[in-house]
Amino acid sequence: MKYLIVIEETNTGFSAYSPDIDGCVATGKTRQEVHENMREALAFHLEGLQLGRQEIPVPHTYSDYIELAAMA
Repeated sequence: MKYLIVIEETNTGFSAYSPDIDGCVATGKTRQEVHENMREALAFHLEGLQLGRQEIPVPHTYSDYIELAAMA
């Protein structure tokens, strides 16, 4: 399955979360590091749900960009 992750720049690096997986977050000093950390966090989180015999969330969010003309 593919899960959307949102990566945000912070004062100390980057943070990430998935709108499809409540409470699953990660941080990193670089975009690559936060991406890798988020992959591990998602796998760990989903494994925990599976071991607890809980439902695995189905991805249901997507992203897109809207382009606007520059405002003067």
